[in-house]
Amino acid sequence: MPGKTANLLPVTERLLRALGERLRIARLRRRLPAKQVAERAGMTVPTLRAIEHGSASATLGAYASVMQVLQLEAGLALVAQDDPLGRQLQDKALTAPLTARRSRAPSVSGPGHADLRATMGGAHARKTTQHASGKSSDELLELLSPLPRTMPLASTPLGPATGLSSRRKSKPR
Repeated sequence: MPGKTANLLPVTERLLRALGERLRIARLRRRLPAKQVAERAGMTVPTLRAIEHGSASATLGAYASVMQVLQLEAGLALVAQDDPLGRQLQDKALTAPLTARRSRAPSVSGPGHADLRATMGGAHARKTTQHASGKSSDELLELLSPLPRTMPLASTPLGPATGLSSRRKSKPR
């Protein structure tokens, strides 16, 4: 039973035929007979002819072998190098979770929920948790905030940024 051929769109079939034609022209420019190229590529002449006609039943490895014999294998690096659709999908996937995470806390309303609203401090109240250190998450967050400046840097007792200047003092001559 012969191998199953992929069902390709007409556009893709035309691209394969064009690739095969370019490989055939490259072989003829080099004045190499089909038998010699087929032997070097490790295939039969009918397989080489199928590749030169853009057959979808030939493997990618067979196409690559012919390209290698013709010293065109560097062109394989260009396949799928630029992927605008993939980049758009990736960008959309990277930004989608950010918007999904920004959901608002459910608001509590109705009779009997007055004390719960007061306890929560409204819909936007942060939940504070107790950590192993004995401090709440709010207290730990306070520790991370920068210290307030009490004096401007220029009016310190040592003068403006002593010892931190990158300028050298010139020696008197």
